[in-house]
Amino acid sequence: MASAIKPDERERLQAQNTELATLAGGLAHEIRNPLSTIRMNLELLAEDLTEEDSGNARRMLGRVAKLQTECLNLEGVLNAFLQFAKAGQLDLYPCSLNDEVDQFLTFLTAEAAEQDVELIPHLDANLPTVNLDRTLMRQVLANLARNALQAMPNGGTLEFITMTRDTGIALEVIDTGEGMDEKTVSHMFQAFFSTRSGGSGLGLPTVRRIIESHGGSIACDSEPGRGTRFTILLPRTT
Repeated sequence: MASAIKPDERERLQAQNTELATLAGGLAHEIRNPLSTIRMNLELLAEDLTEEDSGNARRMLGRVAKLQTECLNLEGVLNAFLQFAKAGQLDLYPCSLNDEVDQFLTFLTAEAAEQDVELIPHLDANLPTVNLDRTLMRQVLANLARNALQAMPNGGTLEFITMTRDTGIALEVIDTGEGMDEKTVSHMFQAFFSTRSGGSGLGLPTVRRIIESHGGSIACDSEPGRGTRFTILLPRTT
């Protein structure tokens, strides 16, 4: 069961988050400059090769295209890392968690319908307010929903449940997808761990950093063939 993080632990996490965000910003700058130079020169090389009508030029153009794809992949990993590093920098306001979930579900409806996934909200009408960074909470919901939809390629149901507990405000996200084995669940919040080809391995670690920075916690229950339940616990507004 998820349990809220203590105030002193939250302060320690915030200090670590600030340091990591600073280091990540510097690292991103050092990587992006040469990466931009590489991409620009590959574009120029591709233009030159396109003008040549030979088998050798076409083979070289194919290799250039592969390098351009790898540059884009590297850019994606860099952006994911920056999101991960900055996840602890919050802009908090008293909010209704129900409103945030409801607005997100409106955004998600079309995509879920395309995959034959039914969205089922069960939102506690008497839910107290909670201090949230709305942008980062939207990122949490988007990450969890994306994982759930990927786990239900043949359709299913996705539930969003809010409730009040003695220890805080809870949000449960439950899907009827493929589920995960015990090993995957035990490593899923570790940075760069991924079971999907092309994944950055930073989606769920970013979710955890965001929730912990809010003074909350996240837990996962899953079993192959029986779906997955994420439980987020946030402190009440004092």
